[in-house]
Amino acid sequence: MAERKRLGDLLKEAGILTEEQISDTIETKKEGQKLGDALLEKGFITEQQLIEVLEFQLGIPHISLYQYPIDPSIINIVPKEFVQRNLVIPLNKEDNQLVVAMNDPMDYYTIDDLKISTGFQISPVIATKDEILQAINKHYNLKDEDLEEGNSDDPNDAPAIRLMNQLLQAGIQLKASDIHIDPQETKVFIRYRIDGILRTERTLPKSLQNSLIARIKIMANLNITETRLPQDGRIKTTIDRNPVDLRISTLPTVFGEKIVIRILDLGSALSKVGELGFNKINHKRFMNLIEQPSGLVLITGPTGSGKSSTLYASLNQLNTDDVNIITVEDPVEYQIEGINQVQVNSAVGLTFSKGLRSILRQDPNIVMVGEIRDSETAEIAIRASLTGHLVFSTLHTNSAIATIPRLFDMDVEPYLVVSSLSGIVAQRLVRKICRDCKTSYTPSDMEVQTMKKRGMKVDQLYKGKGCNSCQNTGYRGRLAIQEVLVIDDKIKTMMMNYESINEIYHYAWKNGMIFLIDDGLLKAKQGLTSIEEVLRVAQSS
Repeated sequence: MAERKRLGDLLKEAGILTEEQISDTIETKKEGQKLGDALLEKGFITEQQLIEVLEFQLGIPHISLYQYPIDPSIINIVPKEFVQRNLVIPLNKEDNQLVVAMNDPMDYYTIDDLKISTGFQISPVIATKDEILQAINKHYNLKDEDLEEGNSDDPNDAPAIRLMNQLLQAGIQLKASDIHIDPQETKVFIRYRIDGILRTERTLPKSLQNSLIARIKIMANLNITETRLPQDGRIKTTIDRNPVDLRISTLPTVFGEKIVIRILDLGSALSKVGELGFNKINHKRFMNLIEQPSGLVLITGPTGSGKSSTLYASLNQLNTDDVNIITVEDPVEYQIEGINQVQVNSAVGLTFSKGLRSILRQDPNIVMVGEIRDSETAEIAIRASLTGHLVFSTLHTNSAIATIPRLFDMDVEPYLVVSSLSGIVAQRLVRKICRDCKTSYTPSDMEVQTMKKRGMKVDQLYKGKGCNSCQNTGYRGRLAIQEVLVIDDKIKTMMMNYESINEIYHYAWKNGMIFLIDDGLLKAKQGLTSIEEVLRVAQSS
């Protein structure tokens, strides 16, 4: 029997971590969480470093499961429940040895369990968590043929239920924000939006289309017989023991109903403002804005730029016993304890403006209006902020300064806009460089020029080479870049005198405002994202 070692000792011996970092992580980690996962979460080590240490210190080989030929005949030796719970997958067997890929080869309990349940000697190899999850998804999932056996339009037919569960599991594991079910003439595409980029993950036979769509509609309490009109619904369910909230939207197309499932990850929504990636200066300015007793704070950016997350984090920060927070949203995305949330329902005439009017009779301290869509809502929101309420809302504009003329265009009295507005935050999401394959390089002349134009000097920049953990994209996860415009007396005077956007821009710039592109380039300089990502989302502003 090989000597059983502890992960902390290995990392210390390898000189990667100090005793303090390890004991600090052990004290603060969640109950039942593995040390390795806790260290990754804290950012003390990368998954690649962890694998290299284990490989070197334990002499256990590291394999890439990306194109590994797994022997299909042995997959069923270990049940799916077990492989998912323990992050292992059997690969092949030789004589009485079973080769098993493990995320944690020091999980001796799992190795013992496998030994007893299969009767084989276990020979572990190391693979990353994501690769194991993808392999499980690929090899344990039903093949399309199995799904078609129960081919009928009966929505309670097991294949449709199993297929739906698979699609959702894959969505959660790939950290997708949306799942698209796209009916084509002869097949159905399943596409996932991951880190803002949409990609096709699998195609299904056309014969599964009706039962799958019926299954989703039943789960979301939609009308199954209505196929000619768009419908919206939501599903609350549990996947791999995690509660998830799904928003469903159907749209009749030529080849059947297209369905988009938006996955709301309840865990990540309720972050604190400190976790939103504001740089120090912007963070301080933003905290000053939201800690004021009254005024209007706007968050702007295109769809999918993380505006809701920033709003919810701000409300979460301010959510104490002594304030009454009321929101009016369409739809209510995340339900937060202690906050009164109102769902817009235009079918019965409950619009943003009507909801907002009633809210103001409910003695609130803080009001959040999901979106300012028309001049009526804008006017009430502005008047509410003038009568001593702190009002949050969102608008779709390209930059913080471009929001000012947009409010004027909404036919609200300019003096009202000027006296109510306290600050505007513009936000975009950029993809983060994958930590496992991040490399530095010497910037090109064009990149040096780009940085120089914004007053920054740079000797090296970073990019992702592409590896298995990021599916060869070089990026994994996203972070926000922001600009915070604080409306001071000088800007108010400029607004009253209808001075041009350019003049306000120059004044803000002289006063040290950090613009979207600056925040992005600073983050590229720190190695969090790449210059091309920043230019992709912040060029226009």
